[in-house]
Amino acid sequence: MNQSNPDYQRIEQTIRFLERHAGKQPSLEEVAEHIGLSPFHFQRLFKRWAGVSPKRFLQFLTVESAKRLLRESASVLDTALEVGLSGPGRLHDLFVSVDAVTPGEFKNQGQGLELRYGFHDTPFGHCLVGQTPRGICHLGFVEQDDRQQALLVLKERWGDAAFREDAEASGKTVERIFSPDGLNPSEPIQILLRGTNFQLKVWEALLRIPPGTVTSYGTLAEAIQHPRAHRAVGTAVGHNPIACLIPCHRVLRTNGEIGGYRWGTARKRAILGIEAAQCSDADQEG
Repeated sequence: MNQSNPDYQRIEQTIRFLERHAGKQPSLEEVAEHIGLSPFHFQRLFKRWAGVSPKRFLQFLTVESAKRLLRESASVLDTALEVGLSGPGRLHDLFVSVDAVTPGEFKNQGQGLELRYGFHDTPFGHCLVGQTPRGICHLGFVEQDDRQQALLVLKERWGDAAFREDAEASGKTVERIFSPDGLNPSEPIQILLRGTNFQLKVWEALLRIPPGTVTSYGTLAEAIQHPRAHRAVGTAVGHNPIACLIPCHRVLRTNGEIGGYRWGTARKRAILGIEAAQCSDADQEG
C-alpha cells in the first residue's frame, strides 16, 4: 500500500497537537504551521488521507459528539447482540467470521499451526499481521524501530506454532482489511482467536458494535451479563489481539472521553474519525 506511513505520521502529529490545544480551537493555519506545511498543502494532505476536510473530521472527535453517539449506541449494541450469534464456538457478523481455539488448542499455544506474518503500512501506521490457515490471529500497530519486539510478543503468544515470514500473503490481507471500499460482506474475513472464555465474550460483543457508533465499558459489561465487571471488561478490551477487525477502538468512557488504547489515543481518534466520516458520507448518499 503506498499511501500510509508518511501521511499517517503527520496526521498523528496533527491529532496530538489538537488533543493538547482543543480548548483553544486552533485555526487551520496554526495546525499547518505546527506540522511544517502550508495551509494549502496541509488541507490537501488531510483530505487525501481522511476523505474530508480537517474541520469536518474534528467535528467527529468532540466530546459532545461522543456523548451523543454513546446515547444512541446503547440500544444499537443491545439489538445487535440479540440477533446474530450462531453458537459458542463460532461467532459471526456480516464482515468477520470468527473461530475460537478449543481448550486443548489454547493449552498447546498453537502447536501444529503454521503462522505466517508480515509488516505493512496502513492508513493508520505500520502494522504486524499474523495469520494461520484458519484465519488472522494477530493485527497490531508497531513503530518502525520496534518490529522485533512486536514479533517477539506474537511468538510468545503462539509459542509452539511454526513461524514463517510471508509478506506477500499478509500484504493481500492488509489490502482487504484497509480497502477504501471497506470489507466485502460476501467474502467475510476469517479470524482465529485465542483467549479465555471471558475475553471471548467481550471480543464477541465488540464485533457487534457497528461502524460509526461507539459504546461504553459499562454498556459492554451489561451486554455480556457481567454488569459489575467494568474493570475486567476494560482489561479484556485492552488485550484484543486483532486491531480494527475487532473494534476495541469503539469503546469510550461513560462520560464520552476517549479513554485508553493499546496502540495510542491519537490512533484511536484517527480510526474513529475516519469511520464517522465514512458513515456520514454513506448516510448522505443514501
